[in-house]
Order: sequence, then structure tokens, then C-alpha cells
Amino acid sequence: MTSTDVRKDAEDSGPSGYAAARLRLLTEEARSGPPRRCALSELTDDWLAGLFTAGSEELRGVSLVAVGGYGRGELSPRSDLDLLLLHDGSDPQAVAALADRLWYPVWDLGLALDHSVRTPAEARKTAGEDLKVQLGLLDARHLVGDLGLTAGLRTAVLADWRNQAPRRLPELQELCAERAERQGELQYLLEPDLKEARGGLRDATALRAVAASWLADAPREGLDDARRRLLDVRDALHLTTGRATDRLALQEQDQVAAELGLLDADTLLRQVYEAARVISYASDVTWREVGRVLRSRSVRPRLRAMLGGGKPVAERSPLAEGVVEQDGEVVLARAARPERDPVLPLRAAAAAAQAGLPISLHAVRRLAATVRPLPTPWPAEAREQLVTLLGSGQPTIDVWEALEAEGLITRLLPDWERVRCRPQRNAVHIWTVDRHLIETAVRASEFTRRVSRPDLLLVAALLHDIGKGWPGDHSVAGEIIAKDVAARIGFDRTEVAVLSTLVRHHLLLVETATRRDLEDPATVRSVAEAVGSQGTLELLHALTEADALATGPAAWSSWRGSLVADLVKRVSAVLAGELLEEPEAAAATAEQERLAIEAVATGSPVLSLRAQTEPPADLGDQPAGDPEPLGVELLIAVPDQPRVLPAVAGVLAMHRLTVRTAELRALPLPSGVEGSVLLLNWRVAAEYGSLPQAARLRADLVRALDGSLDIAGRLAERDAAYPRRRGVVAPPPRVTVASAASHLATVIEVRAQDAPGLLFRIGRALEDAGVRMRSAHVSTLGANAVDAFYVTGASGSPLPGDEAAAVARKLEEMLRG
Repeated sequence: MTSTDVRKDAEDSGPSGYAAARLRLLTEEARSGPPRRCALSELTDDWLAGLFTAGSEELRGVSLVAVGGYGRGELSPRSDLDLLLLHDGSDPQAVAALADRLWYPVWDLGLALDHSVRTPAEARKTAGEDLKVQLGLLDARHLVGDLGLTAGLRTAVLADWRNQAPRRLPELQELCAERAERQGELQYLLEPDLKEARGGLRDATALRAVAASWLADAPREGLDDARRRLLDVRDALHLTTGRATDRLALQEQDQVAAELGLLDADTLLRQVYEAARVISYASDVTWREVGRVLRSRSVRPRLRAMLGGGKPVAERSPLAEGVVEQDGEVVLARAARPERDPVLPLRAAAAAAQAGLPISLHAVRRLAATVRPLPTPWPAEAREQLVTLLGSGQPTIDVWEALEAEGLITRLLPDWERVRCRPQRNAVHIWTVDRHLIETAVRASEFTRRVSRPDLLLVAALLHDIGKGWPGDHSVAGEIIAKDVAARIGFDRTEVAVLSTLVRHHLLLVETATRRDLEDPATVRSVAEAVGSQGTLELLHALTEADALATGPAAWSSWRGSLVADLVKRVSAVLAGELLEEPEAAAATAEQERLAIEAVATGSPVLSLRAQTEPPADLGDQPAGDPEPLGVELLIAVPDQPRVLPAVAGVLAMHRLTVRTAELRALPLPSGVEGSVLLLNWRVAAEYGSLPQAARLRADLVRALDGSLDIAGRLAERDAAYPRRRGVVAPPPRVTVASAASHLATVIEVRAQDAPGLLFRIGRALEDAGVRMRSAHVSTLGANAVDAFYVTGASGSPLPGDEAAAVARKLEEMLRG
């Protein structure tokens, strides 16, 4: 069916015909994107025109005007109809009757309507008071009625906008900034708002408004295509959800991708991110140009007076060879020859980042159009300029994005293409892969005084996740890529080996520190063997912290930092030649002995809570801060009996305490004291709010051990009391045996969706399996729990291989069930 046929049906059958024609148009598989939006706008135009002219008398001095997105002819399936009924004020009663004839059929069909009835003077007055109204009127389009009335309003509104631009554009920029603060950046969000987030459709509309002011204009290349892609995604979102929503929720991304004929949700997000990046960069360039023009307008009269009416000459300050600063931007010098100087892009970028200035759009485009490729390996200057750029801190980000917008980064580092705009479906990560790499370099620049080779630290930061663009373990893939890149940019064989080791093992320290027993010599030896040297360990320690800080708030804490520092200290001692001895059972402290004796005397558990702090990190010349909290040490002594581990874990879950580490051992008692006591030394933190009183914990623990407290039932009731939210389906739990991780115990690793009572369920399952837990190392990353349990048989020895596998299998079956 053609557009003409659909429109004829709508005209012939009134509102019901319009509804049927609209439905057929939206379900046509052959038509989508701009053609469908245009056809839907034309169909709606004809229907509204029919409603307008359906009266018995022809009205003069009245017109119906589409504004906003409808004015641009961009109707998505569930878009509002933005309409202005414009009149000259001569017959208010007739206009009111006409408004009823227009609005009620729209409402009857369940369409969203944003409407107003105004004279031209009222419309201009409202626009002058309300910037959003002004923006909508800039896209005013005549539908039906008095064409001269509409044309007069359009002319006046545009003239007002251009005359008032020096005042209104800063107001518009502030509005965009406030919205970005609220909604975040579209190019990094896992559930982005396609319209309101920075780089979304609202910003594209704002750029049109700036262009209409004649004061400045946005970079045109790719902008229309980016806007079209976001509109296509919004259309598919409306069709798959049946709702007027702009938020691309996780549970709807697969359907939207299928509607658009894309491979999967990641492909969809990557296209959205690429479009948002184009719009965001165009916005940055445009608002910078607006600021420059407004500043020059305010300064130029005074300069002209001082120069006797002559044209002022912009000052140019040298920054580097071929690079100068002009009017707050970095530009190429007049004598620069990009076609003869392949290092110039990196030199200009490094100079801009060091000066904290943006690099001009014209300069970047000239470099992209004329510069020659760098030879392989790179000359020393190119490598040095890259290191300088990466070590410049926060300004590096904007400069890097400017180079990337014109394709210069992928020309310098071809492997970058696979990680560019790549989403990370992990709640811990707040950036795409490429932005995370740059953020890590920025964080690493703060640690360059801590290492002997800052250049290797910065390049490792840039490359540590480069393997995420390839299938399989990204650390393994990244090691191969890092070797190639490092050799290509001119590092020698020894330096290449260090860089590849850093990339291969960039997760080693934090994973070992949080999931392994640091008292176990096997743990420390394995790390020392992987790292190989003190210099590499020093670099890996700094890279670990930079990586975690650049990941997001959930990835690093004082507790994690203290564990990593402890591991680094132990590994450093091994690399220095110190011998490790098998650990002996630690002697009980006075407090532990006191608790144990009290537990034997009372025949019930006793406990103590004690806050732990860590001295502030050494920040060089910066003043030391206050100690940071690491959590609370929970000591529990209890007469030896079954079910101690699940009972304690369950009580802590009931009181919303998060377990970070757990150790359980039999405590030797002083001579003359009979009995056997288990000592549990756990580090916990309040999930939110304050810690419970020790007396309440003890009372609940007594009840849990004697069977009068139904922990499983209480946790199930609490879980049922909270409404379940739709979201992505979590992958199934996985339980494995970490072979050769320890000579003292069997290490069982559990990876599962974090949930209240998870440790309670695991502890109960281990008790049922008849094994003894020596210690637990609990780590939560976003919604994922990654826990390691050191267990032994009844004799205190590691489990045989087949028995360990059976325990792991049964534990996994329980968690999946």
C-alpha cells in the first residue's frame, strides 16, 4: 500500500480511518526510519487538516501549526502531537469551538497531545519567557488555515531568536548542562535515555537552535546520520514496548535490536554510543565557538577604539614545534606542514593536554586530511609525545576524544577500533571499554611518582583491556596485542616483555588479595613467579589501583587497597630472596583467650565488635589525612559444635552485615581449661545504616545454634517483602576447584549473583558435605559475588581431587536449585 492509499483511507473514513491507516503504516515491514516518520507526519497532517476544515464556516485569521518534533516532520510511533492553534484574536468563541473540534478526536484515539491556543503576540511573549517554547517555535510548520499568519509568526520568532541570541544561548547552554548532570552521558549508560541524556536528541535539537541564531554552527559531518540513528532506535523502542518511552531499558534491548535487524543488544548499544559521541563532540565544539564569538563581541569595540578602528589581530603563543595557542584553542602554526611531519598529531595533542586547552576542530581536521602515517617502529619523539599526552591528567580525555572524532586514534592504534564504543555489561563498570582505558591512564598519571618507569605504567594503562574486543579471556588476548603495539611504537624487547606481563596479569593482585589466603606461602609464590621482578611488581601495583579507580566506585575501597598492599609487601619479600615458611597456628591474643574462656564457662557464644582503620596512603608531598575505615572486626568464640558457620552467616545476613573476610579455627585453650572452642575472626561492614549492637547479635546467634531461630524462613520472608524488578537474567552460578592454589587446603571458588543469605546457604551446603572451612575470602563486584573457601577434610588435610570435585558439584547444584 502506497502513502497516497493510506492518506486517502484516512481522509475517507475520519478518525477511525486515520487510526486504521496509522496502524497499517506502523506495521509495514518494508518502510521504517525517515520514510516512515515522514509518512506518519503526512498522514497526521491530512487528518488534522480534515478536522480543521470540517466546520460549517470557513474561519479567517486562524491557522494550525505543528511545532517541535512534529514540526520537523519526525513523528515516532508514540510521539506527542505538538500543536499550536494560532489566531488573530478577532473571534475567540469560534476559535474555542475549533479547538474542541481538533483536540477531542486526538484524545479519543489515545494520542498524547501538547497543545496551545495563542495569538502571534502571545506566542512571542511566551517564547520570550520560556526557552522550551521558543525552541519548539523555531521548528514551526504550517499545517492548514491562514498561511500568512503562520509565516508572519515564523519570521518574527526567528528574528527574535537572532536578536536575543547573545542572551538566550548561554541560557540554553546552561539548560543542556543541567540536563546532562541529571541524566548522564548517553554514550556510557547501559540504560540510556535517548532523548534527555547528554548526546541525545535534545542536544541535537539544541544544535539546530544554535545554527538558527546565525551566531555559530555545529560540525555537520555525521551529525544528521547520528540523529537519524537515534530516532530509528526510538521508533523501534516505541513499537516493541507499545509505550511512549525514551529509556532503552536492559530487558528491551534484544527486542529493539531485532526490530532494527541488528545482531544483538551489544551491537545496538554500540550504534547508540557512536551516535551519541558524534552529537556530544559537536556540542562541545559548538558551545566553545559560541563562547568565543560572544567574548569577541564584548571585547572588539574596546580593541577597535584602542587600535584606532583597525581590525584586531588574534595573539598566537607558541606551544610546541608547529603548534600554537590562539583565542583559547590549540591550532597549527602557519609554518606547520602536516604532510611532512607525521609526529605532529601527537605533538599537538600532547601540547594541548599539557596546556589544558582544547584542540581546534580545524586543526584536527587538517591533521586527519593531510598527515602521513608514522613509520614502524615509531620514532622516539612520537613515543615520548604519546606518553606526555597520557600523563597529562584530566585534560587528556577531551583531547583524545577530539582526535578520535576524526579517526586519528584508530590510524595511530588500529587495535583501538575493536574497543571503541564497546559496552561493558557489568554494573561495576561505568564506562565503555575505550573510555575506561583513557580513564585508567588519567588515574595512572597520579601515580607516576611512585614508579621508576612512568612511561611503561601509562602505556600499560592504555592497553590493559585492549583484548576485550576479542573472544576469550581478554587478559590473554590483550597480552598478544600489547606485545605487537609496544613493539610498533618503539619499545625495546625488555620493555615489551614488561608491558605484556602487566597486561596479562593486570587483575592478578586484586583477585589474589581478595580471594586467596595471604598467609599461605603457595599464594605468595604463585604471584612472585607470575610477576618476575621488583620493577614489574611496582608497576603492577600502581596499575591495579588505577584500573580499579577508573572502573567505578564499587571496584576499589580502603579494604581492597589494604589487602593488595599486604600482598605486594609479601611478594616483594619473596622477590628480594626471603624464604617463606609454612605458617604455624597463630597464638591466641589476650582478647581471644578471654572470649574462649567465657564461651567455655557459659556454654554459649560470646563476641566482640571492633572498628578497624588503615592509616592514609602515602601521597608524597600532600598532607596526610585521617585514617580510613576498613570495616569492623567481629570476633566470635563458640563451644565446638556443628552448624556454626551457617548460623553465624545467617545471623549476619539477617542484620544486613556484609562479610568481607572470614576465618574459622579451633583455638587451643590455656592449660587447666577443659573444652574445645571455635574462634571465628570475620571482617564485616554494615550494608547501610549503623551496626547492630553486639548483644542483639549474640542473642540471635544463641537462638540460631539451638534451632529456635528459623534463619532460612526469615531471609525468605524479607526477600518476598521486596518487589522483584525486571532486568537481565543473571547467568547461572559456577563453582570450581582452584587446583594448586594452596598446599594447606582445597580452594573452592563460587561465582554467583549476590543475594542476602548467599553465604548462609553456602555454609550450610559445606556443612552438609562434611568438610571443614578454614577461611573464606568474600568479594562482591556489583551484583556478582566471587568467593573463595579454603576447606579441608575432617583430618585437616586438603580434599582428594575426586572428593573436592564432588563437593563443588553438589554446591553448584544447590545454588542453581
